[in-house]
Amino acid sequence: MNGARPVTAVLRSSSTRARSAARDFRGWLRASEVSFIGLAILVGAGAGLLSVVIGAVARALQHLLFALPPDSRLSGVSRLGLASLLILPLGGLVLAGFSYATKARKRRLVDAVEANALHGGRMSVSDSLVISGQTMLSNGFGASVGLEAAYAQMGGAAASVLGGWLKLRRADQRTLVGAGAGAAIAAAFGAPLAGAFYAFEIVIGTYSPAAIAPVAAAALAGVLVAQGFGVQPYLIDVTSQTLVEPHHYLIYGALGAICAVLGIALMRAVGHVEHLSRQPWLPDWARPAVGGLLLIPVALLSPQALSAGHGALHADLAVGASIGFILLVMGVKTMASIISLGFGFRGGLFFASLFLGTLLGHVYADILTLVTGHVVIDPRNAAMVGMAAFAVAVVGGPMTMAMLVLQSTHDFSLTGAVIAASLVASSIVRETFGYSFSTWRLHLRGETIKSARDVGWVKTLTAGRMMRKETRPTAAALTIAEFRRAFPLGSTSRVVLTDAQDHYAGIVVVPTAYADGVDATAAVGTLATGHRKVLTPEMDIAAVMAGFDTAHTDELAVVADDGRVLGLLSESYVRRRYAEELEKAQREVFGER
Repeated sequence: MNGARPVTAVLRSSSTRARSAARDFRGWLRASEVSFIGLAILVGAGAGLLSVVIGAVARALQHLLFALPPDSRLSGVSRLGLASLLILPLGGLVLAGFSYATKARKRRLVDAVEANALHGGRMSVSDSLVISGQTMLSNGFGASVGLEAAYAQMGGAAASVLGGWLKLRRADQRTLVGAGAGAAIAAAFGAPLAGAFYAFEIVIGTYSPAAIAPVAAAALAGVLVAQGFGVQPYLIDVTSQTLVEPHHYLIYGALGAICAVLGIALMRAVGHVEHLSRQPWLPDWARPAVGGLLLIPVALLSPQALSAGHGALHADLAVGASIGFILLVMGVKTMASIISLGFGFRGGLFFASLFLGTLLGHVYADILTLVTGHVVIDPRNAAMVGMAAFAVAVVGGPMTMAMLVLQSTHDFSLTGAVIAASLVASSIVRETFGYSFSTWRLHLRGETIKSARDVGWVKTLTAGRMMRKETRPTAAALTIAEFRRAFPLGSTSRVVLTDAQDHYAGIVVVPTAYADGVDATAAVGTLATGHRKVLTPEMDIAAVMAGFDTAHTDELAVVADDGRVLGLLSESYVRRRYAEELEKAQREVFGER
């Protein structure tokens, strides 16, 4: 027993030194920009590896279930029999079982965009595994969804875990999550520039000078890891010998406008079908199975409607299909995407929008040729412009799609046309709709965010947190004479009143009780104002400022649901706090500590 004490003391001392060393290491990593870039490279490599695993699992599942040839993809096969397509409703049941087993339908799952917008980049590993599992099952069983949601989710989650362990600052945590998600997309497409811009435009929500180096390094690391495993990227191998002339920009701008209109229609259709599928007579567990049954006749028309569409996209561009066939594929792919997402399959519209955009651009060029009697724009160029513009309309990120086209074609003149059409599509969508597909789904769920821009601090600055607590509300039945004795001039500016049930009864400006002609025997409640203009403790700072704008007063009471007075809040204090937080956010954007 006597010998145990020194051993225990040594172990305790070693544990203390280890914790101290860990704290010093974390502090060094947080303070050094070079070390943060190193962290981003580590996260990018991990995200690239996760993308390789997710893609391999989903493809293996498709090959096993649909008995595909070794080098083919599901959407690239010529036809599928009815027996094979029965896998679709079976997949819906499997997905429902997985969601039930993981209790996914009983909790709110947060993706990388929402995490960066509202939660400072904090993501749940268990929720991310559920989202990725649902996406892999949906894609593996043939639903018309892509894997990009799973890629970005797991890349962002890996970054969030590492950033949480290191206790990174909020801005650094958000940057690291964006770098992880962008690296995963870069690995899938073999396009580091596209992945980096995906991080900035889709996940972080802004271009930050301080984030350029870590995000770019992470994207490059993700691509190198994927290439090291021999993964074939999703790049579209298209070359054209036709140069883009300056007047073509106007023609492609019109294509961008068409893409915007159709993109908005697609997003609204998904939301409408999802609403219709959530009827009381259709239980949640049955929705994916019903969706799988509805996909069968669509897939019988063309298997190109299934899965993400990689095989179909390459096949259609290589063959140069007729207008009629392209219109058929556009119709079935659109229906399949709406059904899949509307009936509960998990995934996104990233690659589906790329696929539909190429078809739309090809049809656009062919129609112009038929109308004018000669080739106006090259169909392959139009396919690339349509691909980018339609994806921008649905997913967002004009520079992301421009870099994807550039790294696919190595054609700078075409990339200029892509940027022009993408900006047209983006402007129209922002003006008339205001959401990308990811934020549109959040809007349907009740959120108000329109991008991944950090608005979490707005949500956390609530009236309950900012108010000055009112410890002794004054009875409204008190006479004005008694009120004068209790509150001499200069003691305070405003007093909150309550009725006999301790419910809020208005605010009295103290000097009004001393005005000439006031009946000192009357109840002080007769001088109260603002009876119906109150704040609730959960209102965020934006709602609080809107409340002051409509109330036209300097102070408002914060009142609980049961009518009890909790505190007071002044407009000057609220606006000062808002300005402070804005300045802090601005410093973080430019990397100032």
